[in-house]
Amino acid sequence: MPKVGFVDLAPVVVSVNTSDSRHLKFHAQLEVNAPYMADVEKMKPRIMDVLNGYLRAIEVSDLEDSLALMRIRGHLLRRIEIVVGEGLVRDVLVMEFVLN
Repeated sequence: MPKVGFVDLAPVVVSVNTSDSRHLKFHAQLEVNAPYMADVEKMKPRIMDVLNGYLRAIEVSDLEDSLALMRIRGHLLRRIEIVVGEGLVRDVLVMEFVLN
């Protein structure tokens, strides 16, 4: 078992670009290599900024695809790696993903 920890990100609710009023509720945790937990925690404000910016740009059509969640996780992980550096965060674990 690899030595990892988890950094909880605050739940985010964003308006989705549609003609009606729809919202996406998103909550995630980051799987972090244990030695970098404190470093990633310090960068949470920047991580949340990246997460908010990305999620606000999503269209409903992006969410209707069966592979949408996998694609979103990949895009978020790449953006987070740009913020914190490569090799610190192992994965983005989606705890909640609700479109209403």
